[in-house]
Parts: sequence; C-alpha cells; structure tokens
Amino acid sequence: QVLLVESGGGLVQAGDSLRLSCAASGRSFTRFSRAWFRQPPGQERQFVAAILWSGDTYYADSVKGRFTISRADAKSTLSLQMNSLIPEDTAVYYCAAANFQWAPNLVLTKVEKYDYWGQGTQVTVSS
Repeated sequence: QVLLVESGGGLVQAGDSLRLSCAASGRSFTRFSRAWFRQPPGQERQFVAAILWSGDTYYADSVKGRFTISRADAKSTLSLQMNSLIPEDTAVYYCAAANFQWAPNLVLTKVEKYDYWGQGTQVTVSS
C-alpha cells in the first residue's frame, strides 16, 4: 500500500516559518516527480511547488522566493520550507507524487497529473 503522510502544519503568525514534511512508503519513488499543493478554504486545490527526478524545481509565483522544496532519504522524504508566511498561505497542504521523471511546467501544476496524494496538513497563518 502506497502512503504519503504529511506533517509539520500548525498555527503561526505572519512572518513566521514552518517546515512541512511528507514521508513516502509502499514503493520506490526514486524516479517520481514530487510536488506540494494547497487548498485554501472555499477554493480549489492549487499548485505550490514541484521537484523533478533530476532535482529541478518549479514554484508558483505566489510562493517564489519564500518557499523551498527539497528531497532527502533517497527521494522518499519530501519537504517544504516556508518562510515569511502571510495569511494568504492559510490552507490544507498536500504532498503528491507523479510517475514521470520530467514534464513541462504547465503539466506540473495540474492536480490530475499526480498519481498519489497524502491526507493533508493544516497551515494557518494569523495576521
């Protein structure tokens, strides 16, 4: 059984930092591309950041320069370092995995392109 389990969410103040983690198990994700999405209250799930098998990264404009996506542990652990948080970052954050090693940036942002999802972790940023 494939599992993606997020952790690290919480309630913080604007300007604070948080680090999210996503532990993967059940299969090898060595050649998978990985990503973070988020779903603000009342909105659709939206792309945050992705990291390809090659290590190349891609970010949504809204988080560029503030968030950093990374991998560790033979690519099974995915992280998202979030700095300078703002109230607009409030959302449930999901990690995802896609069975392709490379894709154009536009594809990376599409929810339907990902094969596996975690259950989500809540991030709330107060003003």
